[in-house]
Amino acid sequence: MSINWFPGHMHKARKEIAEVMPQVDVIIEMLDARIPFSSENPLVPELRADTPVIKVLNKADLADPEITALWVAHMEQEKGIKALPLTQQEPEKIKQLLTLCHEMLPERNFELRGVRAMIMGIPNVGKSTLINTLAGRTIAKTGNEAGVTKSQQRIKLDNHVILTDTPGFLWPKLNPPSCGYRLAITAAIKDTVYDYADIAMFAADYFLKAYPERLKTRYQIDELPETELELLELIARQRAFMRKGGLADLHKASEILVNEFRSGLLGRISLETPDMVADEIVAAQADAAQKAQEKAEREAERQARARRKYAKKR
Repeated sequence: MSINWFPGHMHKARKEIAEVMPQVDVIIEMLDARIPFSSENPLVPELRADTPVIKVLNKADLADPEITALWVAHMEQEKGIKALPLTQQEPEKIKQLLTLCHEMLPERNFELRGVRAMIMGIPNVGKSTLINTLAGRTIAKTGNEAGVTKSQQRIKLDNHVILTDTPGFLWPKLNPPSCGYRLAITAAIKDTVYDYADIAMFAADYFLKAYPERLKTRYQIDELPETELELLELIARQRAFMRKGGLADLHKASEILVNEFRSGLLGRISLETPDMVADEIVAAQADAAQKAQEKAEREAERQARARRKYAKKR
């Protein structure tokens, strides 16, 4: 199953950001620390050119700290990139962003010209809450759902920083396909777009491989099942989510697994690592090349049939 979500306002937002980008000094890109790659919009490198970027790995308190450290090191290998893990419960650290904006522009005389910053991020990554902390007052509307911010707004902050807020938007095609699942699991995509059982199976498979002890602790399991389906059935029976005929209610069990991950009840879990993503990109490129070749072969065969048919008529 492929998960995609690209509402019309997101297409509009992309165009507006492209128009404003030449006037921007620093980009603040909000990422979900649990999925730094999947929450990183590939349109940002396309639009930013050489503009410095501060990558904020938000919700770091929900992510695996060792894997977050790997992502910080990985991101800062690129010139003009600074990565900063933080949580919404660290207001003083959040305010360090204003100083960091200055550090990204070492030649600037800020008394003569302030910093024009733009904050970007996918839906439900915590962008509006961070803006309110920076401003010291409620400016941006917040909500624990995807797609709250709908239009750009400019906000005057301390330290000579003017911040442009932008709507959260996703890209038209989520690739590799696993990105769509991870975005859905972390609630970056509205729940009307996907089936809970589908994304829970993806999550369960990953948790069994990467965090088996967290599952044992949370669900008081001595010996884990071998498959993701068996895990969901076990959770359903443990929580008494049963249907007529003694069947496990997999939908309710799926909601429990996904929501307990989102709330941190399963512990600090990251859904991807730099090495994992590198392998997925290679596999996706190979798959795309294979599909392109098959398409070319089908087109060549179609043209050959057309030529044979035309030759018979002559």
